[in-house]
Amino acid sequence: MDFGIVLQNDPPASRVVELAVAAENRGFSHVWTFDSHILWQEPNVVFGQILAATRNVMVGPMVTNPLTRDVTVTASTFATLNSMFGNRTVCGIGRGDSAVRVLSGKPSTLATFRESIEVISALGNGRAADVNGVKVQFPWASRSVLPVYGAGYGPKALDIIGRHADGFILQLADPAIVEWTVSRVRQAAADAGRDPDLIEIIVAAPAYVGDDIEHQRSQCRWFGGMVGNHVADLVERYGGDGSEIPAALTDYVRARRGYDYNEHGRAGNTHTDFVPDEIVDRFCILGTWKDHVARLEELRALGVDQFAVYLQHDAKDETLAAYGDKIIPELNPAPLARL
Repeated sequence: MDFGIVLQNDPPASRVVELAVAAENRGFSHVWTFDSHILWQEPNVVFGQILAATRNVMVGPMVTNPLTRDVTVTASTFATLNSMFGNRTVCGIGRGDSAVRVLSGKPSTLATFRESIEVISALGNGRAADVNGVKVQFPWASRSVLPVYGAGYGPKALDIIGRHADGFILQLADPAIVEWTVSRVRQAAADAGRDPDLIEIIVAAPAYVGDDIEHQRSQCRWFGGMVGNHVADLVERYGGDGSEIPAALTDYVRARRGYDYNEHGRAGNTHTDFVPDEIVDRFCILGTWKDHVARLEELRALGVDQFAVYLQHDAKDETLAAYGDKIIPELNPAPLARL
């Protein structure tokens, strides 16, 4: 299993780069950041600094969107970074949340979401794409390799991801929901004539290692509120009771009363009281390092290829250390020198 971290681009950017370097030194393979250019600093600038300061980690957004960013510019950005740093970028993309809603916009249509995956994947991998009725390509990007991962929760978005994306990003760590979404993505891939086993599965969620479970919950409750934005859209689109979406994902948003993006993704925010402890425990990974290993082994058995740790709490360095010293070696033991 691979391991990543997910960072916010809070100033100073040097701290973001510092955490990325620390993560690489602790055995993490991927560094992701939020992409919300008003709430935080510009991620594509920071990616270049991370790549310059590290040796092997892959970098990319978790996640960008096709509304605040032109898809041809997105593809060009990552193809350029690949040319400079040797194919070390990935592109996570969804329909749009904070970057769009802060500007009073709405998430993209599913059709736009699908088209964005197709265009970014083609251009970012040195192929031609149809854009506005014109076939274009980057003449300088023939060696670029850019995996494109789709993020979503709803059945139609999952079907698009299975049919068109290189991988699937699920932003929560509940095994039951992982099983349902992964099954849907892989079935869509198979129906499209693709090998479902080639779809990379990335689960991203807050992880906090320690003994004080109540404090851990208070630091990670924000995540249920963030996920709740997407779930509320699903309930509006598909309905609640009786829909094909698991009640384990939708029931808790019944008590949701709005959302303040000024506190988006921040521990201790004031508008996520509706998120019960049970959701925090299911969506995040909390507890001792052995508790983390147990959940991660369960996720790996469900086909998860990478777990990405959201580091939005008061124990960033301690969590990186626990993962690097105990959890990653337990999940990925080093081979013996002498057999």
